[in-house]
Amino acid sequence: MIRLHYHPGNASFAPHVLLHEIGTPFELMLVDLAQGAHKRPEYLKLNPNGLIPVLEDGALVLYESAAICLHLADTHPAAALAPPLGTPARAHFYKWLVWLTNTLQAMLLHYFYPQRLVDDGDAAAAAQVRAHAEQAVGGMLRQLDDQFGAHGGPWLLGTGYSAADAYAFMLARWTRGFAGRPARDWPQLGAFLQRMLARPAVQRTIAAEELPEPWI
Repeated sequence: MIRLHYHPGNASFAPHVLLHEIGTPFELMLVDLAQGAHKRPEYLKLNPNGLIPVLEDGALVLYESAAICLHLADTHPAAALAPPLGTPARAHFYKWLVWLTNTLQAMLLHYFYPQRLVDDGDAAAAAQVRAHAEQAVGGMLRQLDDQFGAHGGPWLLGTGYSAADAYAFMLARWTRGFAGRPARDWPQLGAFLQRMLARPAVQRTIAAEELPEPWI
């Protein structure tokens, strides 16, 4: 049995969506952040970083959201969550998934946790970090919007849905509270988010995690 250790709306969202896309049985294990469950010894044995998510697939224990997404795509080829190996499309799939986790997600973490980069109690510096992070994310959202505009297809890679779409949706919805321009306000991205919301796997994930509106 596959187990996904998750927290609602957290970085576990994309793997959660993919598990529903695949249709394989799995068990959800809530990690209660408010109670510090992610820092307890039993959880740190699974992920010494104390971060969400963790996937248990039999004897395999895996953390890092992008790695989990790749694992699910590789072990369930019938779900077609990644282009065929050795193709240009597969190379672009790797590129976008790495870009999403290493570039966009990393900058979003600066937006949500600016205090990590400044001296303790320096609220003004934290506010400045957050403002610059939101500005930088805006340029990244433009890059995503341009990608959809360039190929004209419904999904990030073009005509074929992939795990990268679930990941892009997860990160794009994190911008819904931006004071400036969230992902939903970009023409191509906004349409993409609506297409994602229409997918049954996304709706099941939202329902299971009991996420409140607005969803994007």
